[in-house]
Amino acid sequence: MTDPQRKLSAAELTEAGLTGWHLTGEALTATFKTRKFSTGLELVNRIGASAEKANHHPDLTLTYPQVGVTLSSHDVGGITSRDIDLARTISGHAADLGVATAE
Repeated sequence: MTDPQRKLSAAELTEAGLTGWHLTGEALTATFKTRKFSTGLELVNRIGASAEKANHHPDLTLTYPQVGVTLSSHDVGGITSRDIDLARTISGHAADLGVATAE
C-alpha cells in the first residue's frame, strides 16, 4: 500500500481498518458529529492544515452539527494510500477533539 499513484483494491481498503469511514463509489467518506459549530470549524482547520502539508485535498462540508469528509485521488480515479493516510490523520484530529463518526 505504499505507491501513492496506485488505486487500491476493495480488499486493501478493508485491510486498512478505517473505523467510521465508508466506501462510496470511488471515494472514502466519513461524517463527524461535532455537536458544536466551533468544534466543527476547529476540525476543518486541522484537516486543512494536514491536507496542505500532504498536498492532498479532501472535499469538506461544515454544517451544524457535523463535518462531512470525502477523500479520493482524482488523478487515478479512486482511492490510494494518500487517502488512507489522510483519513487516519483526520480521524486522529477528530479523536483529539472528542468527536466521533456517525456510523
